Amino acid sequence: MHPDSARELKALLLEGLRSAPPTALTADRAGGARWPHVAVGLTPVAGGRARVAVRLEEDGDRAALPDLGRAADAEIDIRVIGPVRAYSSSPTPGELQRRTRPLRPGVSVAHPGVTAGTLGGFVRTAAGPAILSNNHVLAASDAASVGDPILQPGPADGGRPDDRVATLTAYRPFRSDGGNLVDAAVAALDAGVAIDLAAYPGGPLLGPVPPADEIDPDEAVEKVGRTTAHTAGRITAVEVDGVAVQYDEEIFGFDDQVEVEGTSGPFSAGGDSGSVIWRSRDRAPLALLFAGSSTGGSNGAGLTFANPLVTVLDLLGAEWWTDPLSPTAR
Repeated sequence: MHPDSARELKALLLEGLRSAPPTALTADRAGGARWPHVAVGLTPVAGGRARVAVRLEEDGDRAALPDLGRAADAEIDIRVIGPVRAYSSSPTPGELQRRTRPLRPGVSVAHPGVTAGTLGGFVRTAAGPAILSNNHVLAASDAASVGDPILQPGPADGGRPDDRVATLTAYRPFRSDGGNLVDAAVAALDAGVAIDLAAYPGGPLLGPVPPADEIDPDEAVEKVGRTTAHTAGRITAVEVDGVAVQYDEEIFGFDDQVEVEGTSGPFSAGGDSGSVIWRSRDRAPLALLFAGSSTGGSNGAGLTFANPLVTVLDLLGAEWWTDPLSPTAR
């Protein structure tokens, strides 16, 4: 169907889900009750058309979907993807987990109270040059305070207090009532810390950062992250609302997200949180990776979820750093 018609169908599905009666509760793995976890977005069809992407945590969540008729059912792509989790890490060896100077995109980084995530890139902020990653990587899922140190590598990779490279300056707090748009934070680089803006595979991501409505499904994309390094994939859905993401203590809901699956195998894994995803055809930086599932997707290797980068930068008051000739924070 036409993308605008798909958006209308998506809106009907979301309205039906949000007005579902208590009988929509389903059993969880422990035998208790929970609201079904259903995310809804748009996925591409040949000829510039679209279908509605519906992502379920469990097959039993199908029962929560409103009955919109057979014609609507034919325009819906339903996949069971399992739980979506914020991508914190467990220790694993590898080049990107080591202490790295100058700093470069893709290396291990974290708040002292976190295991490890990924340094996604460098931005300009009111506090000066800064590193960009997730709230749950740099701000410990709202548990940190502005002014806390940031380590490279992260603690899971052996980071110690003398590995400090930056200072937490801003993050977007999570909302428990849903409607989160980003999992993002910035940390101002400490004076004299050398950086390499161009060290993405293939060279720098010079921008500009595209508007969210120019992130198209079926685009080929890439990322470099602390755990799975350089991987390729494609965008399989956009404008995805209702993504329920499991953090250590709570589930937070996200809207307007980008869904990616790997070209061969997983696109990402634990510890890749904070990676910047770029478009292969023009190397435009598109999105900030923050979560994923280990199952689902056409290849069965799971799906990755990311915030549109333009939204991240707007909410954090940051600007993508496009000057590859500035090797040191000043």
